[in-house]
Amino acid sequence: MEKIKIGIIGAGRMGITHYAIINSHPDVQVESIADPSGLVTTMMNKYLPVKTFKDYNTLFSEAKPDAILVCTPPALHYPIAKKAAELGIHAFVEKPFTTKYKEASELVALYTQKGLVNQVGYVNRFNDVFVKMKELLDNNIVGEIIRFKSEMFSCTITRSDVSSGWRATHENGGGAVFEMASHAIDLVHFLIGKPDKITGSSLNHIYSKNVEDAVSATFLYKTGKSGTIYINWSDTSYRKPTNKIEIFGTGGRLLADQHSIKIFLNKPNEQYQLRQGWNTLYITSIFKSVPFYVRGNEFTRQLYHFIDCVEGKAPQNLCTFIDGANALEVIENIFKDYEQNGRI
Repeated sequence: MEKIKIGIIGAGRMGITHYAIINSHPDVQVESIADPSGLVTTMMNKYLPVKTFKDYNTLFSEAKPDAILVCTPPALHYPIAKKAAELGIHAFVEKPFTTKYKEASELVALYTQKGLVNQVGYVNRFNDVFVKMKELLDNNIVGEIIRFKSEMFSCTITRSDVSSGWRATHENGGGAVFEMASHAIDLVHFLIGKPDKITGSSLNHIYSKNVEDAVSATFLYKTGKSGTIYINWSDTSYRKPTNKIEIFGTGGRLLADQHSIKIFLNKPNEQYQLRQGWNTLYITSIFKSVPFYVRGNEFTRQLYHFIDCVEGKAPQNLCTFIDGANALEVIENIFKDYEQNGRI
């Protein structure tokens, strides 16, 4: 079989990470990379067996990839993915997918019409701990869900007047909501479902002038369950980005991060051999190995899953453009709720 020709658009931190991972796949050949930085393309030409281009249009016309990985700032995702669809190219797009729900919905319709594989980089859906947590919830481990809390912390922005670069404006996809809250929102969607209403939204400036550094909101559901999100990318007590989620149900409680799940049960569970009271499952006992490790198993698993979808080996895609659009709809509702009700 001919190898799948991959083009990578955007060679920053995520682009380079994804190159290292996807290049390990035996059915893939990374043939082209587009990035406006002359320094980046010069270095890649020197050390990597790839064609480099200054812009994605030239990559499309000259390299003609079968599939692309889009790792640019979020404001560029929409025109790149739209052009790829017009050319019949499968696309993996980094989160938060686009910066506008309307654009995301257009891409959902376009890729559906064209029958092209589409995936968004919400990596938590491929993390061993959160996958196990979904399995437990699907098997009613804590009964009916009543309340939840989804949080994310990092020390991304730790000094004042950081006003340069794409992260400093909402128009380019910057701010804690687009950059980090999108992960916490999608994790809620993955484990619990999309909320029916957003209320109590709060955006806080800590160091940044033009975008929020912390965000909180309450999610309400017609079924009666509810929960909150809280995200802070200026928390110096965290060295690395950390997702946490807590779920309280009629039969117990779950607390998880990327490394472990703590389970409190009102009654023992024979299916999972869990006792009444507290139980702990560590990632070391539940993880499934991957062929190539960079940053975490989940990063390899999501890209290998994308290739499986392109090859028709996966029964369904676990994180499509629809999931990306759902997260963006909630993001826009958080901003709207804050503008209408959050200001004092």
